[in-house]
Amino acid sequence: MIIRPATTADAQRLIAIWEDSVRAAYHFLTEADIDFYRPYLLAGLAGGDVCMADIDGTSAGFATLVGKNVLAMLFVDPAFQRCGIGRALIGHAQALKGSLTVTVNEQVEGNITFYEKCGFNITGRSETDDAGNPYPVVFMAQN
Repeated sequence: MIIRPATTADAQRLIAIWEDSVRAAYHFLTEADIDFYRPYLLAGLAGGDVCMADIDGTSAGFATLVGKNVLAMLFVDPAFQRCGIGRALIGHAQALKGSLTVTVNEQVEGNITFYEKCGFNITGRSETDDAGNPYPVVFMAQN
């Protein structure tokens, strides 16, 4: 696995990874919801430091870091999940930024457990996401 900075040439693959991952795990979202959140994805990609994980020449996942230590996005292509890509991206992000914070959708099965296994602890909760929609989120931070 190679972790590298994303480039503008990766834009379509980043969007595809996000869409495939969201459709596989965010069962409560409709296609209209996905369309609603796509501009948030694009803004986050443009406004953050994006790194990609490549396996045998295929981009399998990405992470976006913003600010001092915020893991703003972490998505892995469903075909490559459970292969250590998410952990590797978090490890790479930690090497760059130190202890991280993240906002995690509570309704995605396994989300909180995954981050806890990566050293994050719950620090708070909100009934709505950053867009104000009724999708509860949990705030987490590494010690």
